Amino acid sequence: MAKTIMATVVVVAVVVAAMFEGTRSLNLCDMDDDGLLACKPSVTKPNPVVPPSPKCCKALSGANLTCLCSYRNSLMLPSLGIDPDLALALPAKCNLTTPADC
Repeated sequence: MAKTIMATVVVVAVVVAAMFEGTRSLNLCDMDDDGLLACKPSVTKPNPVVPPSPKCCKALSGANLTCLCSYRNSLMLPSLGIDPDLALALPAKCNLTTPADC
């Protein structure tokens, strides 16, 4: 009986922890959820929105572009529905300087 109660307590603790973890917002290279959502129409195939919205460019201006470049060959961006080539073209479209090593 004690083992069943202990197992139940552990399961409940894991579920509660997962719920709180799921409510945390995504922050990618100093871009928060709002910034990522503002830019998503411009980095999603097959019909990306051009030019990017002013809200997207504002969010991108505060982002760590060197960090974003590090995701060029990562599966992270595609898993979020973001095309890496379109994402790396955004700084120029927002009149921002793309890092030289990007």
